[in-house]
Amino acid sequence: MSNAAQPSPEAEPAEAPHRGFSDVLQELAQSDRERVSVAAILDAFGDRAFGALLLVFALPNALPMPPGTSAVLGAPLVFIAFQLMVGRQVLWLPGFITNRSLKRADFATLASRVGPWIERLERLLKARYPLLSAPFADRLTGAACFVLSLILFLPIPFGNMPPAAAITAFALGVIERDGVAIAVGWFGTVVSILILAALSTAIGTAISSFSDPVMRFFGF
Repeated sequence: MSNAAQPSPEAEPAEAPHRGFSDVLQELAQSDRERVSVAAILDAFGDRAFGALLLVFALPNALPMPPGTSAVLGAPLVFIAFQLMVGRQVLWLPGFITNRSLKRADFATLASRVGPWIERLERLLKARYPLLSAPFADRLTGAACFVLSLILFLPIPFGNMPPAAAITAFALGVIERDGVAIAVGWFGTVVSILILAALSTAIGTAISSFSDPVMRFFGF
């Protein structure tokens, strides 16, 4: 009785290793291209481009920056967050943004400076609580980032830092599909709105306290 050779099942293709934000930055920095454009960054991150660009424009606002920085960096955030909110699958940016580029050497210097910080954050991040990173949840995240990016335009001293920090947390959560980071973003959103409400009330009270005596003085 001959033993017929059993057909071996086809080997399943190996799953591609996960690339973190810092890995993609290093790949771009070590590429052979002369310049690294925004279009190249979009292509490198693929379906994670929303989170990557949110992080690029939000993170500087979460740090002490010169006046006016929040308005400059906040405009692209509004544009990106709106597309995430309406459920676009592919991020679209106008040509005058995607064509902007840095010399590869300058990009490599920037990547070497921010890379270690991002790597520390990535050690804390992992794919978990998928309900918070599902497609419908992404739309809610986009809506929150849209509101937060509008708050960035308000001329409030240091008022840009809480909403920018919340967008940064959302961005990291979108990139790594980490529900905990997204939950931190929602917490930051609530805090940002409460701070805005408190400041608005305080400003309104101050204006009322100043205007009432003036109105009485003039007989109004």
